[in-house]
Amino acid sequence: MISPLDILASDLLRYPLIIAVLIGLTAPVVGTYLVQKRLSLLGDGLGHVALTGVAVGWLVGAWLTASPADLLAIPGALAASVIGALLIEYVREVSHTSRDVALAILFYGGIAGGVVIIQLAGGTSQNLMGYLFGSLSTVTAPDTVISLVLAVLVLAIGVGLSGLLAAVTADEEFARASGLPVRVVNVLIAVMAALTVTLSMRIVGALMVSALMIIPVAAAQHLVVGFTRTMRTAMVIAVVCSLGGLLITVYVDLPPGGVIVLLTVAAYILGLLFRALRPARPISALGGPGPGRARALPLAARATPHD
Repeated sequence: MISPLDILASDLLRYPLIIAVLIGLTAPVVGTYLVQKRLSLLGDGLGHVALTGVAVGWLVGAWLTASPADLLAIPGALAASVIGALLIEYVREVSHTSRDVALAILFYGGIAGGVVIIQLAGGTSQNLMGYLFGSLSTVTAPDTVISLVLAVLVLAIGVGLSGLLAAVTADEEFARASGLPVRVVNVLIAVMAALTVTLSMRIVGALMVSALMIIPVAAAQHLVVGFTRTMRTAMVIAVVCSLGGLLITVYVDLPPGGVIVLLTVAAYILGLLFRALRPARPISALGGPGPGRARALPLAARATPHD
């Protein structure tokens, strides 16, 4: 039986645990803004694009005869996901293409590019499986350092600029009319999503990282009210699910990404039950019916992100 001390003493397990905590802290921060902007599938699109980056990094590593062959896979994924995030904003603004269409292009182009390029690099589609679904055995000390740097960047932007980001995501048209830098904020959120995808690939996998961004936020919305409280609660849920899922895979031979996501789904269901059993708030507590309430709602909606 593996003891907690054995887990902490083993490099094979210690590094994934550190990354799992970082994922749990960062993914819901980004997810809170994506849910507010109704861009829940952006993480999925960037995850597919990151696979192309993995394959390109693998190809460059093969040309440079790097050892191991996937030495440049994570840097390649980071570059590809950031470029993809910037591209989707550019396509949406310049060509007036809807976000749904732009995301679909990322989905199919990313996965196709990854499969084709990995073959050119001398690998097979099986080499992508660890990046698709997560794998503990592939996590190294350099991966942990890269993940720490990416997590600090995401938290610095997502938490440090939360007031500005929340104002824009709550009401983009109002923010633009108020003179706020809407385009810059949209790019920052997209880049944060790209950094989070890269951070999460080793543990959760590119195909499931979006779930860790979105589901804890959806679960938190059933438990608390207010933008800041939702973000903090979602971070707690994500950290618990990430660590719990990882520890389960230590004792049971299961893919870590799948277990982590299933735990977040369980948390969402529990939140749903909690909300269903919680007594409904009286209408009078929100100001009561009538014109006064109708006028107050837009102001309340704008104030929610700052709660």
